[in-house]
This record gives sequence, structure tokens and C-alpha cells, in this order.
Amino acid sequence: MFETPHLGDLNIAATLPVTLLALGACVFIVVDLFIPKDRKYITALLTTAGLGVSLVLALLSLGGVAHFGHGQQTFAGAFIADRFTDTVTVIALVTALLGVMVAYDYLQRIGRQRGEYYYLLLFATVGAIFMGAAGDLVVVFVALELLSIPLYILSGFRWPQEQSEESAMKYFILGAFASGFLVYGIALIYGATGTTNFHGIWQSVNSIVADNSSSKYLLLIGAGLTLVGLGFKVAAVPFHMWTPDVYQGAPTSVVAYMSVAAKLGGFAALVRVFGSGLPDFVLDGHSVAAWQTTIWLIAALTMILGNFVAIVQSDLKRLLAYSSIAHAGYVLIAVAALGSARVTDEAARAVVIYLMAYAFTNVGAFSVVIAVEKDDASNTGLDSMRGLSKTQPLLAASMTLFMFSLTGIPLTAGFMGKWFVFKAALEANLIPAALLGVLTSLISAYYYLRIVWLMYFEDGQGEASVPWPLAGAISVAAVGTLFLGVFPYLLANMARHITLAFGG
Repeated sequence: MFETPHLGDLNIAATLPVTLLALGACVFIVVDLFIPKDRKYITALLTTAGLGVSLVLALLSLGGVAHFGHGQQTFAGAFIADRFTDTVTVIALVTALLGVMVAYDYLQRIGRQRGEYYYLLLFATVGAIFMGAAGDLVVVFVALELLSIPLYILSGFRWPQEQSEESAMKYFILGAFASGFLVYGIALIYGATGTTNFHGIWQSVNSIVADNSSSKYLLLIGAGLTLVGLGFKVAAVPFHMWTPDVYQGAPTSVVAYMSVAAKLGGFAALVRVFGSGLPDFVLDGHSVAAWQTTIWLIAALTMILGNFVAIVQSDLKRLLAYSSIAHAGYVLIAVAALGSARVTDEAARAVVIYLMAYAFTNVGAFSVVIAVEKDDASNTGLDSMRGLSKTQPLLAASMTLFMFSLTGIPLTAGFMGKWFVFKAALEANLIPAALLGVLTSLISAYYYLRIVWLMYFEDGQGEASVPWPLAGAISVAAVGTLFLGVFPYLLANMARHITLAFGG
């Protein structure tokens, strides 16, 4: 018989950073009703304050100053309170803070300064955090929808502009379709193991493998469908089709946030599902997980398509969209490495290190696009970057740093992210995947450095508007990109104690 848990059994303290943020978002909805339309900066400030408080708590936990109930049972195992959760929380909150900074003036410019934007962003952030903290497949699904639905709405925030409406509708329809795959995958995993809890799945998988049960085929199909559902969220090939159109049509401030938050939530969930629940799922005498080869092949296709198609793009937002697809491929290499038991934890660390580096770099790159974009969403072509170094030297220098980091040039955060990913791949004996990652990184240098060439060596008078909130976001992103590249031990120390709760 089901027993109602006591308050002490829930261990709410372990979830404090994210539960306070969710509570704050609910309160802000009510408070915003009483804030005049011409004073929505108050909502932006409240949002920033809420994110700041949660970030401080998450950093205290990550730094070991306060653990908020680490290692204890939390919500009957539905929430995993560990160092991986802390790291995902910090990345999500930093991304959200940058998202608020880039959005404030942008919304003013396009005449869409509304409070709904900010608390939708908060709910999406809560969803991303819960995807990383999930200890149960049901929580993964609920968190995915909590992340996705606000992003669907935010993508259409420039209505009645047709491109924005189209991007929102396309994102919603394809996202709902992908969610169906995820639900079906969860159902099949439950059918094979009798549970949706990751610890229970892990135990059941060991029994299935030991007994060579026929349930392994049901489990294999379930794992594949789950990969499809989460692969859509991270824009992996062949589930990437929505990305270029949505990135081009959605408000650029939304894209700056979404390009990181959606990947963070998706990859965090992939780590939990495959690294915690299914790391020991091997077939017929194999020494690595049954899903490893599939994931690294998807990673290879994602890197190849993303980088080669980006070469022919003439619009900055579409170029960065295909760049985003390519970077999903790099992270997927580390996800594939989770299938080798001896490097499971190292691969999980590589995932979060890469995502931290990517957060600063990609938000920074899209912030520069916001600076050159006009109020009617035009002027986002590559030609808008011509001669930018002459009119906005600091902006051009920041964009150069972001392009170097996305390429993976040393002394940038992007280089360190790729270093840890390729290292995990080599440890897992995924040598072809690592080599392909290096080769496609060299190919990406063409279209990233072409932007640098246009800014410094082409004639033009690149125009840009950089108000102080946007300038602050670009500065923070640039400092983070450079700092993490010059002092890589900060990234290593951040992830050093990450171990998955079970498995491996």
C-alpha cells in the first residue's frame, strides 16, 4: 500500500536552489500583474535577483561549503542530489542570467517588453535543471516538457512577425512529435524492467544481462526511442531539421538562451538515462554498452553535416544554427564514451565541462548578432560583419574570441571542452570518433574564421548598437571564455568530483 512520505523524507533541502527558483517564478507571475507596462524592468530585476540567489546556493553546494542533503534519499529517488546536479544547476543559472541581460534591451527595441518573457525563461531553466537531477524517467519527461513549452512560446514572441510565428509552430509540432517517441521509449523500458527509477532500471538490467532474458530486445528498442526523443532536443542528426528555421525565425535573444539551455537539459538527461540507468546494458559477450556504437555513429553524422552545411550559409543565425548542430556531435562523443565502464564518470565530466565552455561562447556569439541586428530582424547576414573592427573594435575583438573558442583554438574555453571530450573518447577506445572530431574541427575553422576575416580585412562600415546590459553580457561571456581557457584547472576542479549515482 502506498505510504504518504513525511516532510523529512522528501529532503527538500537537497533541492533548495531549484525549488526556490520554481517558487520564485510562480510568485513573479502574480507580482507582474501589478507592474505597469512601462516598468517591466522591475520584473527583469526580480528575475535576476531570483537567479542570483539560486546561483549562490548552487555555488555553495558545488564548492563544498554546503551540501544541502547530498547522498540522502530525495523525493523517493526522483531527484538525485549530487555533484553532477550541482554543476548542471550552475551552468543553467549562468546561462539564464546571461539570457536576461541580452534580452532586456532587445525586447525594448522590438516593442515586446513584457513580463511573460522573464518568468517563461525561469520555468525553462527549472526544467533544464530537473532534467539533470532526474532520478526517474517520469521526471525526465515532465522536466523536458517544462523546458520545452516555454521555449515554444518564446520562439513566437515577435508575433505577428511571420518568421517568428512559423518558427514557434514548427518547433512545437516537431517537439511534440519527439516527445511521443520519448514516452513510448519510457513505456518500453518500464515494460522490460518493471520500473522507471534509474537505480531500479540499473539493477534490472544487470539481471536481464546475466539471465540473457528476451526482455533485452524490448529494452533495446526502448533505449533507441528514448534516444530519438532526447536527440531532438540536442539537435542531433537526423533529428536536427527544426534547428536552422527555428534559430532564424525566433527572436535572437531567445535563440541565445535556447541554444545552450535546450542542449544542457538534453545532454544532462542523456547522461542520466544512459550513464546511470543503462551503462551495463551489454549484448552477447560484448564489453561495452549495446547503445555505444549507435550514439557515436550519430555523433559522426552530426559533426559532418553540421560543419559542412555551415560552410555554405550566408546568414549568421543559420550559420550558428548549423554550428550548434556540429557541437552537439562533439558532446555526443562523450555521451557514447559513457558506455565503457572504466570511463563512465570521466565521460560525464567531459559533458559538463564542454557545456560550461559552450554556454559562455555561444551566448556571447549570439549577443554580438543582437548588436548588429536591426529592429526589424534584418541585417543578420555575413555582410553585416564587414569592417566591424573599424567601428566597434571591442565588439569585433569579442566576436573573434568567440569564433576562436567555437573552432577550438588553444587558450579558449572551447579548446578545453574539446580536449576533455576527445580524451574521454580515447580512453573509451572510440578512436575513429575522436579523429573525426579533430578533422571536423579543422573544417569548422573555415566558416568561423571567415567571420573574423570579414571584420578585419574586408571594406565596410559594420553598424552595431551595444547598450549597457548587452555590453555586460558580452563582457561576461568574453571573460568566461578566455578565463576558462587560460586557467583550465578551474573546469577540471569543477567536475573533478562528479560521479554518477550508480552504474559504471
